[in-house]
Amino acid sequence: MKRLVLLISLVASSSVWAQGNIDAGKEKSATCAACHGADGNALIAQYPKLAGQHVNYLEKQLHDLKLGMSSGGKQGRYEPVMSAMAMPLTDQDIADLSAYYASIPQTDGSTPENVVDQGKALYFAGDAEKGLTACAACHGPRGHGMELAGFPKISGQNADYIKAQLEKFRSGERNNDMNGMMQDISNQLTDDEIDILSKYVGGLH
Repeated sequence: MKRLVLLISLVASSSVWAQGNIDAGKEKSATCAACHGADGNALIAQYPKLAGQHVNYLEKQLHDLKLGMSSGGKQGRYEPVMSAMAMPLTDQDIADLSAYYASIPQTDGSTPENVVDQGKALYFAGDAEKGLTACAACHGPRGHGMELAGFPKISGQNADYIKAQLEKFRSGERNNDMNGMMQDISNQLTDDEIDILSKYVGGLH
């Protein structure tokens, strides 16, 4: 029931946002290219690939980043650089940028051979002994996420970025996840498990 209410809330909230224009988003993306790449496929590993991400997820993150700045970090999601970048964006800017990046194909990632077995076990089975939910339950068998439920695509994502976000969820530095799900999960992950999962999802397609 809790998840159903969450889903209804997400769909209702996203419906009040502006409709995005891909061409307008492409023009507005020029300032994003330095970190996220000219085509949304960030070449610098600490930054996320935005290409191919779900529209609703991109919109939510930009709105949350903007709220993080306006609330002094008390609400939303606060990242010093990105929150400052998001602050001047209008709802239409956010919609346009999200529509543009969602329309671009994401470049393929890869999984190092030395993490395949452990990564696969964690991703698809979790750890029953400590109540760790399988990543695939929300992000899907290929890591494509579930747009209507608000779960992002994580396949092909830069490993350094995934690792940093899991660590931030674990420390509470990032807490804009729905129902605190990612905080709960990351709190059960060791440093080694975070490293393994971060590298493993890069090769999911």
